[in-house]
Amino acid sequence: MPTFTALTTLPGKSQAEALGEAMERLTPAPTGVGVMEIEDGSGLWEVGGYFTEPPEPVSLSLLAAAFDAKPFVISELPDTDWVAHVRRELAPVQAGRFFLFGSHDADKVPEDAIALRIDAAMAFGTGHHGTTLGCLRALDRLADGTPPARVADIGCGTAVLAMAAAKIWPDAQILASDIDEVAVDVAKANLDINDMPGAVTCLEAAGFDHPELAKAAPYDLIFANILKGALVALASDIAAALAPGGTVILSGLLNEQAEEVRAIYAEAGIQPVADEQIGDWTTLMMRKPA
Repeated sequence: MPTFTALTTLPGKSQAEALGEAMERLTPAPTGVGVMEIEDGSGLWEVGGYFTEPPEPVSLSLLAAAFDAKPFVISELPDTDWVAHVRRELAPVQAGRFFLFGSHDADKVPEDAIALRIDAAMAFGTGHHGTTLGCLRALDRLADGTPPARVADIGCGTAVLAMAAAKIWPDAQILASDIDEVAVDVAKANLDINDMPGAVTCLEAAGFDHPELAKAAPYDLIFANILKGALVALASDIAAALAPGGTVILSGLLNEQAEEVRAIYAEAGIQPVADEQIGDWTTLMMRKPA
């Protein structure tokens, strides 16, 4: 069955949300509508819908005009087995001592690697993206230091970072949280697939807003691989939750956003240690003074 998309952009959250609601009343009706801020500092929001029948161009033009949005771009997606496609395209990833692979590449795991299986069907963070890869490389640099007692992975996605930490520090208390219920379920499934049940506590939470996260604080290591807006909003919470001498690894940042975030965290009392650019993305390693 073909799938059609209709995408536009416009300034302002409330206006974008109102357009998204209006799209839901279209005929033919979309199977889903998404509203998302474009994280490039432009202030623009993207509104898009998915359709199983071709959307009516005139109706979309009227909506765009009514909400002062750019003209909708309508596309037909090919009828593709996306999981099979991703499996073909995603080669294993080596990040220091860590080796991330899909089940189709199980025969390629090096004997001396710390292996983590992340399948394409659960791709909230496979390690191929510069943000996750940067975090894993930062973790690899910390691996030979003093083992942390408590680790938090905020916005965990697949929980690949939490699992990597659990592999090298099996005695640490490790918590992984995500605002997305599906991501939390995926994280738990990935722990089972990797024969690590119970190694990480997976929680549904926005930031640190969960009793178990509060109880386990302060943390010796915090991962926050999310987006600039969320990282800025969480700066004071992360500073409060980080133990003296503790390290935070921040990612989800475009290269041009890194300096601003670094400065905001420095104001919160967390000092820069190192950073790495991978493609368009920057990973920051910062530390709270002891």
